[in-house]
Amino acid sequence: MNNTNTGSTPTRWYHGVTRYQWLILVIASVGWMFDAYEGQVFNITRSDLLTDILKAANNSPEVRRWGDVFLGVFLAGGALGGIMFGSLADRFGRKPIMVVTILFYSVFAGLTYFATSLWQVGVLRFFVAMGVGGEWAVAATLVAEVFPKHARAHAGGIFHATSTFGTWIAAAVGLAVGTQWRYAYLISVLPALLVLWVWSSVKEPESWTGARDKAATGEGGKLGSFRELFSHRLWGPRALLGMVLAAVGLATFWSVTVAGQDLMLDLLRRGGMDAGKAAAEAKFAYGVIQTIGGAVGLVSFGPLCVWLGRKRAFIGMQLLSLVVVPVTCYLPQTEMQLLLLLPLMGFCTLGTHAGFAVYFPELFPNHLRSTGAGFCFNAGRLLASPVLIFSGSLKSAVGLQLAITLMGLLFVIGIIVMFFLPETKDQPLPE
Repeated sequence: MNNTNTGSTPTRWYHGVTRYQWLILVIASVGWMFDAYEGQVFNITRSDLLTDILKAANNSPEVRRWGDVFLGVFLAGGALGGIMFGSLADRFGRKPIMVVTILFYSVFAGLTYFATSLWQVGVLRFFVAMGVGGEWAVAATLVAEVFPKHARAHAGGIFHATSTFGTWIAAAVGLAVGTQWRYAYLISVLPALLVLWVWSSVKEPESWTGARDKAATGEGGKLGSFRELFSHRLWGPRALLGMVLAAVGLATFWSVTVAGQDLMLDLLRRGGMDAGKAAAEAKFAYGVIQTIGGAVGLVSFGPLCVWLGRKRAFIGMQLLSLVVVPVTCYLPQTEMQLLLLLPLMGFCTLGTHAGFAVYFPELFPNHLRSTGAGFCFNAGRLLASPVLIFSGSLKSAVGLQLAITLMGLLFVIGIIVMFFLPETKDQPLPE
């Protein structure tokens, strides 16, 4: 399908969108939803998982430390998978690589059911993350290439926002299985069924097949070439700056956004609530209440990109995050007050993530689009990984509230980066 827009721009963004284009959005979104489940199910169950494997108390410092270490491992695995599979998708096509990435994250997540040691958990989380990072690179690129210009930002925002459903499913499963954490990972094999739908329904975009044909005749650039990506005067700087922008978003997600659960748990424990009940309340506060705010932020970011432009939308949301994060950390004195602020923190800190799916594919040409977008988002994971491990030590050293506030200052870097990246609003995808 061609993504060029002919004639006047429709009055509604969804006017002119074909049934096949909607189908691609659904398939990409379901794949990303399960991506999010695989990432969040560990966050939801990690206390029970690590308590079981370490044979330690659930409030042990070792449990928190290893939890942050494995989140760092997950970011590193996502980086490798996203970079590798993104390049492969430019070389061999979107459809076959999407199938491989879905099988990667579903099978290795399911095998976590049998894990009995820390090294097994670490290895499996690494491979799960490879599939998660790779699937995002392919799916985000596919949506950008298939949808017409006037609908691209909205579709990309919706695609990324469906991760919220994955978080909600993970929260519901975590509450349902309780301390029997293994069953939450056994459910992870279900996405493998999605490959049948992908294989039977997805067609390669015309933009990619055209780039493939040009490359075969020597008229176009080399498909999925990292040398060409980084040696080019436009694509190379965009890739590196996009990586930094994604690193800010991912580092703050795992050290700030996800810490909403820790903030609630800390507040309830200081109030004298029973440990088991406090843990359940904290899971609900993060996995459902805060995530509602995050979902609204994700869905809103596509329209904000259309209204304000990509650059101003990113800058504005990150400025808002700089205010909301310390307020959420220090202002609440009761559970209800924190429940009211957590959705706002989710809205601000998570909303920009939808912009990655909108913005990164718009920065690169057809033969490097998945490679470039995958590098930005997933090399950002790698850059964020040591930051996450550092945040775990920081929380122990200076306290939870101050550590989260300090990690929130990373948004300043994200704001600075946007001044050096181009505005892509109303522009066709580079060829």
